[in-house]
Amino acid sequence: MKKSLIIIPALLVVACGAAYYFYTQQGSPAKEASAMAPAAGAPAQAVSVLEVSEQEISKTRSLPGRISAFRQSQVRPQVNGIITERLFEEGANVEKGQQLYQIDDARFKAALSSAEADLRSAQSMIGSVKAKSERYNKLVKIDAVSRQEFDDAKAQLDQAYASVAVAKAAVDVAKVNLGYTKVYAPISGRIGRSLVTEGALVTANQAQSLSVITQLDPVYVDMQQPSSEAMLLQQSMLDGRDEVPVTVMLGEGNQIAYPHEGSLKFSEVTIDETTGSITLRATVPNPDNVLMSGLFVRASLDMGKTTAVLVPQRATTRNPDGSIGVWVVGDNNKAEQRIIKVGDAYEDQWIVKSGLKPGESVIVEGYQKVQPGAEVSPSPWKSKNATNEDARSE
Repeated sequence: MKKSLIIIPALLVVACGAAYYFYTQQGSPAKEASAMAPAAGAPAQAVSVLEVSEQEISKTRSLPGRISAFRQSQVRPQVNGIITERLFEEGANVEKGQQLYQIDDARFKAALSSAEADLRSAQSMIGSVKAKSERYNKLVKIDAVSRQEFDDAKAQLDQAYASVAVAKAAVDVAKVNLGYTKVYAPISGRIGRSLVTEGALVTANQAQSLSVITQLDPVYVDMQQPSSEAMLLQQSMLDGRDEVPVTVMLGEGNQIAYPHEGSLKFSEVTIDETTGSITLRATVPNPDNVLMSGLFVRASLDMGKTTAVLVPQRATTRNPDGSIGVWVVGDNNKAEQRIIKVGDAYEDQWIVKSGLKPGESVIVEGYQKVQPGAEVSPSPWKSKNATNEDARSE
């Protein structure tokens, strides 16, 4: 019995020693599995890439603008009197020279008649004074009258001619005032509401106008451009272009393009010191009077063509410091993160200023699961627009 108790512990010691030896020399199954995993290698991450290239794009600049009338004239009286008649329909189109109001002209006709009578009276005096001057001219030669009497007769003749001239001027003034009793349209356009009615007393120096005429075809679009961008516009105009086309965007969110294209006609020569902007003015045809004075719009200026490297906005990421980064597929299909500098947006893409070269492949889809230096499996990326075009062609 004592012998068996000694043998059993000895066998257990031998078994434990053999197990420890086997474990240390051969390794555990879990250790073998972990050692074999790196040898097999993780599969490369599938990504969609786009090879960037230089593309020809249209340079456009969208600016806020406001419609203003091409011409606007306030209809005002030039003589005092009572309005006796209104001769136009409010809101209608009127032509230049069309009579709009009639002012009571009774006293102006009387003033004209009085001036004409004064003219005839002055003219009647010339005959006798002229005859006297001619007689004295002959008598003074034979010393029948004194030289002083002859000079007085000659002065009376000159005074008679001057009186006639004054009377003629008075007649002209009376005719002008009589003509002012008929109030005409100074320009062609659409007339607004009448601000006076028949029976109202108007004066030549009153502050209130009778009505306002606005010419709305064409119209002006006044825009404000930052001074930092003024050189781009000047360069575009110096490139031999006769004009810069302007498209007006209407509707909520400025999504509707106005069908009539305008052109840039004027650029202010000074920069507003308070806002740091420069004023631009374009003219736009408005045959249907759709564009009304005071309407706020967005104007798109066509600055011409240029070449640029473009990258889809969806392929970029914004870093905490504000910089923009992209993932690029480098040598041996290794992913690399790149910081780029971008300019303006072009449709759904960024215009790249630096950081990317034509021919490099940018990861558009799948970069969220990529680590720096990780191997990727790239495939060409197609935008939704390209996919839709392919479907339509089929």
